Amino acid sequence: MKLGIVVPCYNEEEVLHETTKRLSDLFSRLIDAGKIDSESFICYVDDGSKDKTWEMIEEITQRQSHFKGIKLSRNFGHQNALLAGLMQLKSSADALISMDADLQDDIELVWEFVAKYQEGYEIVYGVREDRSSDSRFKRGTAESFYKLQHIMGIETVHNHADYRLMSSRALEALSEFKEINLFLRGIIPMIGFRSTNIYYTRSERFAGESKYPFKKMLFFALDGIASFSVTPLRFITIAGFVIFVLSLFMIGWILFDKFVLDSTVQGWASTMVSIYFIGGIQMISLGLIGEYMGRTFQQVKERPRYFIDKEI
Repeated sequence: MKLGIVVPCYNEEEVLHETTKRLSDLFSRLIDAGKIDSESFICYVDDGSKDKTWEMIEEITQRQSHFKGIKLSRNFGHQNALLAGLMQLKSSADALISMDADLQDDIELVWEFVAKYQEGYEIVYGVREDRSSDSRFKRGTAESFYKLQHIMGIETVHNHADYRLMSSRALEALSEFKEINLFLRGIIPMIGFRSTNIYYTRSERFAGESKYPFKKMLFFALDGIASFSVTPLRFITIAGFVIFVLSLFMIGWILFDKFVLDSTVQGWASTMVSIYFIGGIQMISLGLIGEYMGRTFQQVKERPRYFIDKEI
């Protein structure tokens, strides 16, 4: 089998040499064992890095024949960089594996990916056994996000990021999706085909800093929800109905206060509370509707998701 590994990179100069060393050693062992073809390759996709990442990629491709490089014209974001590599190389191999450059994912899992592919699986997900390597805050927010996805009816693989194998047929199917706001973890399970999970323990980042701070993770999570579920809009409808029912009780209380107790001044506090409450619900509702409208606005423009500057 001819295998390709796609590795998105953004400011990875601190870790790239070590990643190259480990992946090169892995490929040598896989080829010697007859598991993959000698024409198999590893491709680094530079997502508009501001450090020396691209210069290092050029140097690596000159020294080692198994390595390729793709340079995007600017920073398009991790998901777009990953998609660019997958789409550009989908016809160049029997299957492609996507992984990050930070060496947190266990690269020895590639042996199992290859074995599962040879058993007939077209999509193989690398799934974390636990999140013990994460901080308490990140672990809590991640678990909350997966639970929220489940409530919203979004089909994803729990504790799976973007470490996976996809066959060329699955990649062709992926190319049919035209979303501008990419959330590959939600798109790929929609493809179907025969799939399975492989579990592993994720390590600490070898070097450098995470490219997903809290703010970026928050927007990424919002993309995932807004791209695959209309449940938030339904929540607005439910909230509107509940407030309507409560307002009927409030009207009854006001009428009772007016004609029975003759003490309408006392209703000032409840009036202010209801104004603030309903006003807050309206603002949240408008914000949610705006998020969906904004994504529709971006989608109908059909702007390209990335541009490739160089390939080596």
